[in-house]
Amino acid sequence: MTALEPLVARTSDFIRDTVIPVEYEVVAHGRVVDDALRLDLQKKAKDAGVFGPLSDVRYGGLGLDTRAQARVLEAAGASLLGPLSVNGSAPDDGNIHLLAHAGTPAQKERYLAPLASGDIRSSIAMTEPAPGAGSDPSLLRTVAERTGSGWVINGEKHFTTGADGAGFTICVAATADGPTMFLVDQDNPGLRVGRRMPTLDHSVPGGHCEVDFVDCAVTGDAVLGEVGLGMEYAQVRLAPSRLVFCMNWLGLAVRAHEMAARHITGRSAFGGPIAEHGMAQGLVADSEIDIAAARGLIRTAAESIDEQGPASSAARHHASIAKTFVSEAVWRILDRSVQLHGGLGVCEDHLVARFLVESRAFRIYEGPSEVLRWSIARRVLRSVR
Repeated sequence: MTALEPLVARTSDFIRDTVIPVEYEVVAHGRVVDDALRLDLQKKAKDAGVFGPLSDVRYGGLGLDTRAQARVLEAAGASLLGPLSVNGSAPDDGNIHLLAHAGTPAQKERYLAPLASGDIRSSIAMTEPAPGAGSDPSLLRTVAERTGSGWVINGEKHFTTGADGAGFTICVAATADGPTMFLVDQDNPGLRVGRRMPTLDHSVPGGHCEVDFVDCAVTGDAVLGEVGLGMEYAQVRLAPSRLVFCMNWLGLAVRAHEMAARHITGRSAFGGPIAEHGMAQGLVADSEIDIAAARGLIRTAAESIDEQGPASSAARHHASIAKTFVSEAVWRILDRSVQLHGGLGVCEDHLVARFLVESRAFRIYEGPSEVLRWSIARRVLRSVR
């Protein structure tokens, strides 16, 4: 047994015994996923020794490399609330990585330390209403202009995950030198969090919000990294963040697959258990194949990140492949699980219906499948030209 196995086992036990009962309260009884719930679950995760798979040990984390994170986060992902409980969910996952890479010592002390320890949440404001930036970051319309003492930011954002109640927001804005990232405290009067957008998923504290920057003044030390290099830093964040999504959602798909297998083993129709009917077995087999393939692609991308760096061409390429395949495989697995549950599959009391709905956005955020396919193809074609 490797040193990682006990941690994976503890994480699985924590999710089963502590998190899944709370998940049922959220799905079946409408309990709101708020910061009180988050803090309670994260305290219990710390007590269980499973908190912080993405954080350095100096911040109370587990100090894991990406390959180890894949195992632990799949175990945590078995519940909708699992990644949140261990501080391994978006957008904090990517922001932890970004701050660790690009933050100054003072920024790490002020922002990274409380974020990695779970004392606060964060958000990142990149996506804008049309005709602004979405999948195409070159359409960035939010602007930051220099002043005598720092910068003034103006622009509109939306789908800013976790903005309501966050401790700070990383704002991506255009400057004369190129896109730049700024750390903006949430109590800055120029940062205005609007409505929570009514999206399909409901398990994110702080929702997905409209955010306006109106004459938002920040000091010079609010710049994260270097001026004009915002897109380069985004690349550092992107591959690990895409892979964390894959790890988390695969864990939920695996659980739904196991739930469906148990259901058809105990349910009889047409003269025998459903599990003995060939068409049901075909669905089970296809899901098993998708799970195995997804794990392999995640492992390959994790190795690229660990060995060549998150911004390397290989890491970005493998993370794009993994994210495209895993997001679609998760949808197929969850859809089959709903089908195998029959009528109960569309009842939220049996959870798989909610799993399916919550997962739909996975094929869009952190890069839609269509954009990622375009990116993958361009890399391949460049290599043969």
